[in-house]
Amino acid sequence: MQYALLIYTQQGFHEALSDVEREEAYAEYFALADDARYSAGAQLQPVETATTVRVVDGRRLTTDGPFADTKEVLGGLCLIEAADLQEALDLAARIPAVRLGAVVEVRPLVQR
Repeated sequence: MQYALLIYTQQGFHEALSDVEREEAYAEYFALADDARYSAGAQLQPVETATTVRVVDGRRLTTDGPFADTKEVLGGLCLIEAADLQEALDLAARIPAVRLGAVVEVRPLVQR
């Protein structure tokens, strides 16, 4: 089954890391990307670069910033293939951001 691992961090999370912590985390991400169960992943630009789109009465409306104003923001995601939820949780626990205080939401993808 495919799962999305949605990584939520505090704003400024990456900037708060020391150079050594940042390099160690990147090395862990690259190791995770080498795992055969890993399909794809991406780090997102800062939340200030987000634009939210809505359609109201057939008109497109855009707003600068994210949809919700929260302390934790979506900072990145990974798509993985796992036999079951437990295996997906094990992979989520390997995400360096979790070790550094972030949270990961594990969500199964709809199979089409």
